[in-house]
Amino acid sequence: MLARIRSGLLQGIDALPCEVEVDFDPTAIERALIVGLPDAAVKEALERVRTALTNSGYMTPPGRLLINLAPADLKKEGPVYDLPIAVGLLFVQGVIQSRDEASLDFRATVFAGELALDGRVRPVTGALALASMAKASGARSRRPRRQRRRSRDRRGHRGLRRAPSPRSSASSPASSTSPPLPPPDITGLLQTAKPPIDFADVRGQESVKRALTIAAAGSHNIVQLCPSVGHGGGGVATR
Repeated sequence: MLARIRSGLLQGIDALPCEVEVDFDPTAIERALIVGLPDAAVKEALERVRTALTNSGYMTPPGRLLINLAPADLKKEGPVYDLPIAVGLLFVQGVIQSRDEASLDFRATVFAGELALDGRVRPVTGALALASMAKASGARSRRPRRQRRRSRDRRGHRGLRRAPSPRSSASSPASSTSPPLPPPDITGLLQTAKPPIDFADVRGQESVKRALTIAAAGSHNIVQLCPSVGHGGGGVATR
Protein backbone atom coordinates (compact mmCIF):
# COMPACT_ATOMS: atom_id res chain seq x y z
CA MET A 1 0.00 0.00 0.00
CA LEU A 2 1.25 3.48 -0.85
CA ALA A 3 0.77 6.76 0.98
CA ARG A 4 1.88 10.20 -0.16
CA ILE A 5 2.49 12.82 2.55
CA ARG A 6 3.40 16.44 1.86
CA SER A 7 6.39 17.96 3.62
CA GLY A 8 9.17 20.41 2.79
CA LEU A 9 12.93 20.74 2.47
CA LEU A 10 15.21 23.68 3.22
CA GLN A 11 17.65 25.19 0.78
CA GLY A 12 19.42 28.06 2.49
CA ILE A 13 16.67 30.28 3.89
CA ASP A 14 14.01 29.05 1.45
CA ALA A 15 11.68 26.05 1.74
CA LEU A 16 10.69 23.86 -1.20
CA PRO A 17 7.91 21.27 -1.42
CA CYS A 18 8.86 17.67 -0.69
CA GLU A 19 6.64 14.60 -1.06
CA VAL A 20 7.21 11.68 1.31
CA GLU A 21 6.10 8.45 -0.36
CA VAL A 22 5.68 5.50 2.01
CA ASP A 23 5.21 2.04 0.49
CA PHE A 24 4.63 -0.99 2.74
CA ASP A 25 4.34 -4.64 1.64
CA PRO A 26 3.62 -7.04 4.52
CA THR A 27 4.12 -10.09 2.28
CA ALA A 28 7.70 -9.26 1.27
CA ILE A 29 10.95 -9.93 3.13
CA GLU A 30 11.42 -7.56 6.06
CA ARG A 31 13.52 -4.58 5.02
CA ALA A 32 13.43 -0.81 5.54
CA LEU A 33 15.03 1.73 3.22
CA ILE A 34 14.91 5.51 2.72
CA VAL A 35 15.86 6.84 -0.73
CA GLY A 36 16.00 10.33 -2.19
CA LEU A 37 19.42 11.64 -1.08
CA PRO A 38 18.85 11.44 2.70
CA ASP A 39 21.60 12.48 5.13
CA ALA A 40 22.47 10.60 8.34
CA ALA A 41 19.75 12.32 10.39
CA VAL A 42 17.09 11.37 7.84
CA LYS A 43 18.28 7.74 7.70
CA GLU A 44 18.03 7.55 11.49
CA ALA A 45 14.39 8.64 11.27
CA LEU A 46 13.28 5.03 10.86
CA GLU A 47 14.55 4.08 14.31
CA ARG A 48 13.01 7.16 15.93
CA VAL A 49 9.66 6.65 14.19
CA ARG A 50 9.42 2.95 15.01
CA THR A 51 10.31 3.48 18.65
CA ALA A 52 7.94 6.45 18.97
CA LEU A 53 5.06 4.46 17.46
CA THR A 54 5.79 1.45 19.68
CA ASN A 55 5.87 3.58 22.83
CA SER A 56 2.62 5.21 21.70
CA GLY A 57 0.88 1.84 21.44
CA TYR A 58 1.24 1.14 17.70
CA MET A 59 3.20 -1.94 16.68
CA THR A 60 5.12 -2.05 13.40
CA PRO A 61 4.41 -5.35 11.57
CA PRO A 62 7.22 -7.06 9.62
CA GLY A 63 7.44 -6.42 5.90
CA ARG A 64 9.21 -4.36 3.25
CA LEU A 65 9.13 -0.62 3.91
CA LEU A 66 10.33 1.79 1.24
CA ILE A 67 10.30 5.55 1.80
CA ASN A 68 11.03 7.88 -1.11
CA LEU A 69 11.71 11.59 -0.59
CA ALA A 70 10.87 13.47 -3.77
CA PRO A 71 12.37 15.27 -5.59
CA ALA A 72 15.14 12.69 -5.47
CA ASP A 73 17.84 14.99 -6.88
CA LEU A 74 17.86 17.38 -3.88
CA LYS A 75 19.61 16.50 -0.63
CA LYS A 76 17.33 16.01 2.41
CA GLU A 77 18.70 17.04 5.80
CA GLY A 78 17.57 17.02 9.43
CA PRO A 79 14.84 15.25 11.40
CA VAL A 80 12.00 17.23 9.80
CA TYR A 81 10.68 14.09 8.08
CA ASP A 82 9.98 12.10 11.27
CA LEU A 83 6.36 13.27 11.48
CA PRO A 84 5.40 12.77 7.80
CA ILE A 85 7.03 9.32 7.81
CA ALA A 86 5.08 8.36 10.95
CA VAL A 87 1.79 9.60 9.45
CA GLY A 88 2.44 7.70 6.22
CA LEU A 89 3.39 4.54 8.10
CA LEU A 90 0.20 4.66 10.18
CA PHE A 91 -1.84 5.14 7.02
CA VAL A 92 -0.35 2.24 5.04
CA GLN A 93 -0.76 -0.06 8.06
CA GLY A 94 -4.45 0.80 8.30
CA VAL A 95 -4.25 2.58 11.67
CA ILE A 96 -5.53 5.73 9.99
CA GLN A 97 -8.53 4.58 7.95
CA SER A 98 -9.38 5.98 4.55
CA ARG A 99 -12.54 7.55 5.96
CA ASP A 100 -10.33 9.76 8.15
CA GLU A 101 -8.57 11.17 5.11
CA ALA A 102 -11.39 13.64 4.47
CA SER A 103 -11.02 15.21 7.90
CA LEU A 104 -7.22 15.16 7.95
CA ASP A 105 -6.87 15.87 4.20
CA PHE A 106 -3.35 14.61 3.58
CA ARG A 107 -3.07 16.27 0.20
CA ALA A 108 -3.83 19.72 1.64
CA THR A 109 -1.61 19.46 4.75
CA VAL A 110 2.16 19.86 5.09
CA PHE A 111 3.71 17.81 7.91
CA ALA A 112 7.05 18.63 9.58
CA GLY A 113 8.47 17.69 12.97
CA GLU A 114 10.99 15.61 14.88
CA LEU A 115 9.69 12.72 16.98
CA ALA A 116 10.93 11.94 20.46
CA LEU A 117 11.13 8.30 21.50
CA ASP A 118 7.96 8.67 23.60
CA GLY A 119 5.95 10.07 20.66
CA ARG A 120 6.26 13.78 21.45
CA VAL A 121 6.85 16.16 18.53
CA ARG A 122 9.89 18.40 18.86
CA PRO A 123 10.59 21.70 17.06
CA VAL A 124 12.51 21.73 13.80
CA THR A 125 14.67 24.26 12.03
CA GLY A 126 13.03 26.41 9.36
CA ALA A 127 9.46 26.38 10.69
CA LEU A 128 8.78 29.91 9.38
CA ALA A 129 10.01 29.06 5.89
CA LEU A 130 7.96 25.84 5.86
CA ALA A 131 4.84 27.70 7.00
CA SER A 132 5.32 30.32 4.27
CA MET A 133 5.78 27.57 1.68
CA ALA A 134 2.61 25.84 2.87
CA LYS A 135 0.63 29.08 2.67
CA ALA A 136 1.94 29.85 -0.82
CA SER A 137 0.85 26.39 -2.02
CA GLY A 138 -2.58 26.73 -0.42
CA ALA A 139 -1.98 24.01 2.17
CA ARG A 140 -2.19 23.84 5.93
CA SER A 141 0.85 23.00 8.04
CA ARG A 142 1.20 20.54 10.93
CA ARG A 143 4.16 21.41 13.15
CA PRO A 144 5.08 21.30 16.86
CA ARG A 145 2.83 23.48 19.04
CA ARG A 146 5.75 25.60 20.16
CA GLN A 147 6.29 26.82 16.63
CA ARG A 148 2.67 27.34 15.56
CA ARG A 149 2.31 30.78 17.20
CA ARG A 150 5.54 31.98 15.65
CA SER A 151 4.47 30.74 12.22
CA ARG A 152 1.04 32.33 12.58
CA ASP A 153 2.73 35.65 13.36
CA ARG A 154 4.85 35.25 10.24
CA ARG A 155 1.86 34.45 8.03
CA GLY A 156 -0.03 37.43 9.40
CA HIS A 157 2.94 39.75 8.84
CA ARG A 158 3.12 40.62 12.53
CA GLY A 159 6.14 40.84 14.77
CA LEU A 160 7.46 37.84 16.64
CA ARG A 161 6.75 39.39 20.05
CA ARG A 162 3.46 38.69 21.74
CA ALA A 163 1.10 41.60 22.24
CA PRO A 164 0.50 42.34 25.95
CA SER A 165 -2.81 41.18 27.40
CA PRO A 166 -5.32 43.77 28.68
CA ARG A 167 -4.63 42.71 32.25
CA SER A 168 -0.87 43.15 31.95
CA SER A 169 -1.35 46.48 30.18
CA ALA A 170 -3.60 47.79 32.94
CA SER A 171 -1.12 46.78 35.64
CA SER A 172 1.79 48.47 33.90
CA PRO A 173 1.84 52.28 34.29
CA ALA A 174 4.31 52.69 31.46
CA SER A 175 1.94 51.03 28.99
CA SER A 176 -0.83 53.55 29.70
CA THR A 177 1.32 56.69 29.52
CA SER A 178 3.83 55.89 26.77
CA PRO A 179 2.44 55.25 23.27
CA PRO A 180 4.18 52.49 21.28
CA LEU A 181 6.92 53.59 18.93
CA PRO A 182 6.18 53.23 15.22
CA PRO A 183 8.10 50.52 13.39
CA PRO A 184 11.22 51.74 11.55
CA ASP A 185 10.96 52.35 7.83
CA ILE A 186 13.58 49.82 6.74
CA THR A 187 12.86 50.28 3.03
CA GLY A 188 13.24 54.05 3.25
CA LEU A 189 16.46 53.79 5.24
CA LEU A 190 17.98 51.41 2.70
CA GLN A 191 16.98 53.67 -0.19
CA THR A 192 18.39 56.83 1.37
CA ALA A 193 21.59 55.28 2.74
CA LYS A 194 24.73 56.04 0.74
CA PRO A 195 27.40 53.47 1.56
CA PRO A 196 30.90 54.12 0.20
CA ILE A 197 30.91 50.72 -1.52
CA ASP A 198 28.03 48.59 -2.80
CA PHE A 199 27.37 45.23 -4.47
CA ALA A 200 25.90 47.19 -7.38
CA ASP A 201 29.49 47.90 -8.46
CA VAL A 202 30.05 44.17 -9.05
CA ARG A 203 28.74 42.81 -12.32
CA GLY A 204 27.52 39.22 -12.32
CA GLN A 205 28.71 36.84 -9.58
CA GLU A 206 25.13 36.44 -8.30
CA SER A 207 25.87 33.19 -6.45
CA VAL A 208 28.88 34.74 -4.69
CA LYS A 209 26.91 37.85 -3.68
CA ARG A 210 24.01 35.72 -2.41
CA ALA A 211 26.37 33.56 -0.32
CA LEU A 212 28.03 36.61 1.24
CA THR A 213 24.65 38.25 1.94
CA ILE A 214 23.34 35.14 3.74
CA ALA A 215 26.57 34.81 5.73
CA ALA A 216 26.44 38.47 6.79
CA ALA A 217 22.73 38.32 7.70
CA GLY A 218 23.14 35.22 9.84
CA SER A 219 26.60 36.02 11.26
CA HIS A 220 27.99 32.85 9.67
CA ASN A 221 31.61 32.09 8.90
CA ILE A 222 32.71 31.97 5.29
CA VAL A 223 35.91 30.75 3.65
CA GLN A 224 37.31 32.52 0.60
CA LEU A 225 39.85 30.72 -1.56
CA CYS A 226 41.88 33.05 -3.80
CA PRO A 227 43.71 31.17 -6.58
CA SER A 228 45.48 34.32 -7.78
CA VAL A 229 45.74 38.06 -7.24
CA GLY A 230 43.40 40.29 -9.23
CA HIS A 231 40.51 37.87 -9.71
CA GLY A 232 38.06 40.18 -7.87
CA GLY A 233 37.59 38.20 -4.67
CA GLY A 234 38.95 40.95 -2.46
CA GLY A 235 36.56 43.54 -3.84
CA VAL A 236 33.56 41.28 -3.35
CA ALA A 237 34.63 40.37 0.19
CA THR A 238 35.11 44.05 1.09
CA ARG A 239 31.59 44.86 0.03
